[in-house]
Amino acid sequence: MPLAAGRDHAFAEYGLPGEPGTDTFWAAARTPLSVPGGDGGWRTLFLWRGSPATVEFEGWSQPVALRRRAGTDCWYAEVPMPARLRVTYQLRSEEGAFADPYNPVGAGGDRSLAAVPDAPAQPHWPALGPDEVLPLPRARVRWSSDRLGGRRTVRLHPAGGGGPLVLLLDGDDWLYLHPAVTAFDSAVAAGELPPVTLAFVPSKDREAEFGCRPDLWEAIRDELLPLVAESGVPADPDRLVVAGQSLGGLSALYAALEFPELVSRVACQSPSFWWAPGATGLPDPLGGPPGGTIAARLRERRPELSALRCAFDLGEHETRMLPHVEPVEALVAEAGAAVRVSRSPAGHDRVGWRHALLRDVAWALG
Repeated sequence: MPLAAGRDHAFAEYGLPGEPGTDTFWAAARTPLSVPGGDGGWRTLFLWRGSPATVEFEGWSQPVALRRRAGTDCWYAEVPMPARLRVTYQLRSEEGAFADPYNPVGAGGDRSLAAVPDAPAQPHWPALGPDEVLPLPRARVRWSSDRLGGRRTVRLHPAGGGGPLVLLLDGDDWLYLHPAVTAFDSAVAAGELPPVTLAFVPSKDREAEFGCRPDLWEAIRDELLPLVAESGVPADPDRLVVAGQSLGGLSALYAALEFPELVSRVACQSPSFWWAPGATGLPDPLGGPPGGTIAARLRERRPELSALRCAFDLGEHETRMLPHVEPVEALVAEAGAAVRVSRSPAGHDRVGWRHALLRDVAWALG
């Protein structure tokens, strides 16, 4: 996304006092700040002090270079943003990648969150600073996997006292970057979600584990679920929900198709249905047949999916993903599954998946 044309002014329209580079200016600096862009979107200001840098967005835009205000230590970018966008970003200089020092809302130690003024609220997700440490569940199991190789720690959290087991794929992101423990507790307390037991399942090699191969799901069935059962944490595996995003969303639906006795409830967000063997190594991984391997399997096998509840969600700003997701949504519905389709105000970014995660897990449980 191109940088908006620069204008030599003191950023008064953003509500910042004083001349850029002065002590008064830096003492009041808060970013990102947005003003109407005149096209239904927004123009959003980012600031950096002292050295050349770029703003790097997750799953939405190409990096945007900051420009220096002449004679000062103030570097800035005014970035056109669409309506209803919430996005993760970081600032990168020669010294490395950093959270925005003028933004109080972070996601882990080196990322910040930006939301334009009309982005819908995410009421159960607290605004946390980049230096805050997220609460970790006390219960955990050590999973040494013969099928997958290696050891990993799966943390367990009985929200509301525990209930149906919810596998959160890419679990470390939901533990350390986004406060899923707090959000699920809040949603349960508000009556928007029944009590559940969260299992934060970390990935070691996403491409290998989340591709359409049985290894991960055989290991979950035969190795992980017995460990959860022995942990003493209240969890009902008979009402198992799998929640996955991107390649994790691909894997979640693959599990429902190939292991229907194990997985019959899925929350599937921005799923990578473009995937086919070898696609990730192509110059344009999304350039293949619509729906990739999953759509081909559904057309060839015509499975009976009346026992499946599957919630699909895609970001409004993921235009290249849409031709891959829509065919799979239709094919799953045609096969008899209960299907929920939604579009979230997001790009391909975990911060945009947060609200849908709670909502779609609740829907999958019926």
